[in-house]
Amino acid sequence: MSSTAEKTDRYISFEGIECDEIARRILGFIRDCLGESDRASNWSSYFERAVVENERIGQDELFLVGSQVNYIRELFEHHGHQPGLDLLDQIEDECC
Repeated sequence: MSSTAEKTDRYISFEGIECDEIARRILGFIRDCLGESDRASNWSSYFERAVVENERIGQDELFLVGSQVNYIRELFEHHGHQPGLDLLDQIEDECC
């Protein structure tokens, strides 16, 4: 099977796509950025509240990430967080 045929396609099936796990990892990266208080961005206080509120109401991480993609991107760009940006591209392509 060619590598093109092996690529997952959410329009066919979510089988093999770990959207919830990717969202959890992205939230971990957000927390990493929030921990860099010396490099706080305009989005830091927003995400500090959003992450806590998301956990408080028990909403899934994928919903938070999917609804905040552009703001998360700005946060990761501000912090130069390339692994976060790469994972954000992946979740946007595969899960959102």
